[in-house]
Amino acid sequence: MEPCGPRECELDPENTGFIAVENFTSLVEHHELQLDPSKLDMLLALVQSNEEGQVCYQELIELMSSKRSSSFRRAIANGRRTLQREILLDETGLGLYKRFVRYVAYEILPCETDRRWYFHQNRLCPPPVFIAIVTIVQIIVFMCYGIMLNKWVLQTYQPDFMKSPLVYHPGHRAQVWRFFSYMFMHVGLEQLGFNALLQLMIGVPLEMVHGILRISLLYMAGVLAGSLTVSITDMRAPVVGGSGGVYALCSAHLANVVMNWAGMRCPYKLLRMILALVCMSSEVGRAVWLRFSPPLPSSGPQPSFMAHLSGAVVGISMGLLILRSYEESLQKQCSWWVIVFSFITFLLFAIFWNIFAYDLLGVQIPPAP
Repeated sequence: MEPCGPRECELDPENTGFIAVENFTSLVEHHELQLDPSKLDMLLALVQSNEEGQVCYQELIELMSSKRSSSFRRAIANGRRTLQREILLDETGLGLYKRFVRYVAYEILPCETDRRWYFHQNRLCPPPVFIAIVTIVQIIVFMCYGIMLNKWVLQTYQPDFMKSPLVYHPGHRAQVWRFFSYMFMHVGLEQLGFNALLQLMIGVPLEMVHGILRISLLYMAGVLAGSLTVSITDMRAPVVGGSGGVYALCSAHLANVVMNWAGMRCPYKLLRMILALVCMSSEVGRAVWLRFSPPLPSSGPQPSFMAHLSGAVVGISMGLLILRSYEESLQKQCSWWVIVFSFITFLLFAIFWNIFAYDLLGVQIPPAP
């Protein structure tokens, strides 16, 4: 056993890895840190959940540093009644921002313990800027092309639209940035409005709860999976729109709601679930219709719909694990590495496919604009 540090020896003189109730009580009463009420309640629940009245020192350190492990979540399970004596909805005298934070907590998190934890530790810094910035850039790009083409719907029928360096086109697949940049281009006002509305309504609350790194990773993984899937399954088609990232966020959130149905306290959840599924299905149906039955003559294939489906797969796999791991380390979970390995394998397969398969299969690619 490794030697203990000065502070650990003071709390755990016998170096057992546990802190006695008496030492713990003294720590709570005389600690120098400012603990929020939710964290203090969880410390007390951690003691009450142990039959021998001891606290694991490592779990205490993780809690004090705001890192909640799966072992800690199990440890407080027996003390959950203590934590639920005050429901977050009963909080009064809240300002506008704190009421919004409480709304987000009940929209995203399925457990009252997690909701209270998030409510008390939430800070404005860093703000949820990723989804907001992506949406603003998408609107600016659409406005620029709308003014330039003098067309606000079905922009893909304009030859100049496909000449954009942002559109993914199979004839330009050597330009790697197009596998990402296509998310800033949209078929028309209806697609942009649908994507912007969904990613703001779902993406911003998710980013507030789970942080910019995890949500940006999920969104960009959906975008990349969308373009790569199209390059494999619909090899002659271009791709535009942020639907891959949007469907990754939406599918992850909807799957999380279904798997935690009893714990979710968002109002009208069944009606909203049905409405979301109908809207998402309608958008996929519209994309299929434009791909195979274009309403106007065009010089080449219209954008593919496969990005929607691949984004949904990313959301149900990678996204669901991220949303279920609120303030838990992903790196310590075996399932996370299985998903990462699967995504990397798909990525490598797609790279080799794009390098060799088009020539080997003799695919007739439409002329690059």
